[in-house]
Amino acid sequence: MQLVQTTRDALLKPLSTVAGIVERRHTLPILANILMRKEGSRVSFIATDLEVQITTHADFGVGGDNESITVAARKLVDILKALPDTGDIKLALNSNKLAVQTGKSRFALQTLAASEFPTVAQPEHWDVSLSVSQKSLRHLLNMVHFAMAQQDIRYYLNGMLLVFEPGRVRAVATDGHRLAHSSTEADGIAERHEVIVPRKTVLEMQRLLDDSDAVVDIDVAPGQIRFRFGDVELVSKLVEGKFPDFTRVIPTSYTRHFLVNREALQGSLQRAAILTTDKFKGVRLQLAQNLMKISSTNAEQEEAQEEIDIDYGHEALDVGFNVSYLLDVLSNIKVEEIKWSVMPDQNASALITLPDDEQFKYVVMPMRI
Repeated sequence: MQLVQTTRDALLKPLSTVAGIVERRHTLPILANILMRKEGSRVSFIATDLEVQITTHADFGVGGDNESITVAARKLVDILKALPDTGDIKLALNSNKLAVQTGKSRFALQTLAASEFPTVAQPEHWDVSLSVSQKSLRHLLNMVHFAMAQQDIRYYLNGMLLVFEPGRVRAVATDGHRLAHSSTEADGIAERHEVIVPRKTVLEMQRLLDDSDAVVDIDVAPGQIRFRFGDVELVSKLVEGKFPDFTRVIPTSYTRHFLVNREALQGSLQRAAILTTDKFKGVRLQLAQNLMKISSTNAEQEEAQEEIDIDYGHEALDVGFNVSYLLDVLSNIKVEEIKWSVMPDQNASALITLPDDEQFKYVVMPMRI
């Protein structure tokens, strides 16, 4: 029975959208598959890893029949990518195998029953519902995602805190050594609500969102969050646990500030980082009259030194930082200048903000050099 007939690129688009979350290593064989549901001309593609589920739709089904199958995601995507984009591609179901045909190329892929596919159950009622533009949400995630922890035993740090409050959505990420905060305006939120979105979900949303003004509908229920935009629906479990109180981490009383060119600082840090090691990524920052000195050394007694002119008129300060934490923020914020705030204490954290964005705040703890 023929299921689909369309061009290669038209078929690849929805498949590539959902296949990104399919794990290469999996405990259940069916999790390597995507679920294809055909209802007349409308075809749905669903992938899940039991934590995240992505669904997308397309209108290239053939005939009025309804049919559901599951097939290996990677194999189907790899086959389509390798085929020439010349004629239409036909997908048909023959004896429990998915036949892929175009021109003189033919493939037969094993299928598993659609009834075995573990789709995520969604609640009837959502506690929070709001809408933001794709551009705003993508910018919000981009500004803080790099501070998320990776495989931390404090599992609640392996994700991003989203705080929904009247008129605004805040995003916060921390790994215990640095913290990033940003926010965007949003309508439709009646009362404050906090959730922790898993790291994988954040990275998938960054991949799927674009810089358009198209709307993203966000719904939150106990243990679950849903994003709907265009033909895509992403449903994710939430991380349970208590996120640290970020308001206590962000300094509010710093009085010593200076502006520094982002590209100049980034270049100096990248060069100084060459002489650091994987085990020790420390660089030394020395602030003096209108000057920032950056230096690094290693076990071979090699040394790097950089100098940047800045407008700094306070007493000298000598402090060390993990250079990776500084480079992470500088490579993700596309501005000409950053605002750096300090305290006259080498044990105090540094606060990096943007001159034209009051909502972005990046706090990085010092380290002993």
